[in-house]
Amino acid sequence: MTILAVDDIDTYYGNSHVLHGISLEIDEGEVVTLLGRNGAGKTTTMRSIVGASPPRRGSITYRGEEIAGRSPDAINALGISLVPEDRRVFPTLSVHENLTLAHNLAADPRPVAEMYELFPALDPLRKNKGRNLSGGEQQMVSVARALVQAPDLLLLDEPTEGLAPVIVDDLREIVRTVVEEEVTVLLTEQNVDFAFDLAERGYIMDTGEIVFDGTVEEIQAREDLLETYLSVGTADA
Repeated sequence: MTILAVDDIDTYYGNSHVLHGISLEIDEGEVVTLLGRNGAGKTTTMRSIVGASPPRRGSITYRGEEIAGRSPDAINALGISLVPEDRRVFPTLSVHENLTLAHNLAADPRPVAEMYELFPALDPLRKNKGRNLSGGEQQMVSVARALVQAPDLLLLDEPTEGLAPVIVDDLREIVRTVVEEEVTVLLTEQNVDFAFDLAERGYIMDTGEIVFDGTVEEIQAREDLLETYLSVGTADA
């Protein structure tokens, strides 16, 4: 069953035409990755889905219901949570306050205590302010803050950016656990190994357009795509 369908959307920043006829679909329970270099339009696609940068043309449906043009709060309330690229952890709030705030804003949240089970590294940091956390710790808070709202669809925008390899490994296992709990995931990534480990299908973007879509195996087999759009050779794939 299709949970999200993006159909031929055009999105602008002011007069700048950023997305050109983007279409993609995600089935319930899938992990789908959106790949491409910086500036390809991946983050704008995420922002269009959650209503932060609504498209000027085209359709976005969630469980068959049109959501294009709705406010971010209204879209979030339907069960879509975004972990933004810049994390946006509240710097003056503690870890626990960041999670509690997200919990209290959700209609049917998960217990905050479950987040410390899922992210055991956060447990001893409960009282630490967001501004005093490392990049990896902030990313864990950002993902936990989204998950505490019990989303059906989780959008992860460049989740591994700036993270140490050991934190990337932890995050990979957390995403796998989330998928086992029947959460659907759309992730943008430049770390293709991370994306290929988790996703079943992928879309490749370039200059605001989808240039290829297929299974991860099909993408890995296409040396031309890897080198042209992802700067990855087959030896690295």
